[in-house]
Amino acid sequence: MVSNVAETRALLAATRVHAVLIDMTQPIDLDEVRSLAMAGPDVVLIAIGLKEQRQDVIRCGRAGFTGYVSRDATIEGLTKAMHDAVAGRLACPDEISGGLLRALFRREVEERQDGEPLTKREGDVLQLIGRGLTNKEIARELGLSVATVKHHVHNVLEKLSLPRRAHAMRRVRERPWLVG
Repeated sequence: MVSNVAETRALLAATRVHAVLIDMTQPIDLDEVRSLAMAGPDVVLIAIGLKEQRQDVIRCGRAGFTGYVSRDATIEGLTKAMHDAVAGRLACPDEISGGLLRALFRREVEERQDGEPLTKREGDVLQLIGRGLTNKEIARELGLSVATVKHHVHNVLEKLSLPRRAHAMRRVRERPWLVG
């Protein structure tokens, strides 16, 4: 058991983890959760103790959670929700599933308004920009030249209509699906 996001990130880097339960009754920065989701895309993040309200569930989904357990769940409910999340299933009330579908539709509309889609490599570069890496670090990570990375960064900023790299970092935090 770990008590903060930094310890969780270190655990994810050091060992193979299938699922992480995050207690939503405690103050938690969803941007930090988003960074965990991006750092370990194969790890299932489950919000426990969540108020089962549409906006809370949508906010958690946007942060990278793939499942949740409501505050009033029994131990059996917790176990079932964990198994479902690991299996890629989400059971939720009709009102919440309707809200999730509407949020997906709005996301689709937003993405289309953003203009030309990013290539796979541009998405990789954007993800690393979101992690705060420099062009040189991105080049090393992806096995590219710095000049090629600069070219990709320029294309990303142009396609997303962003003036600066800092805006791209913010966009990744706000819309992690852009790099997925």
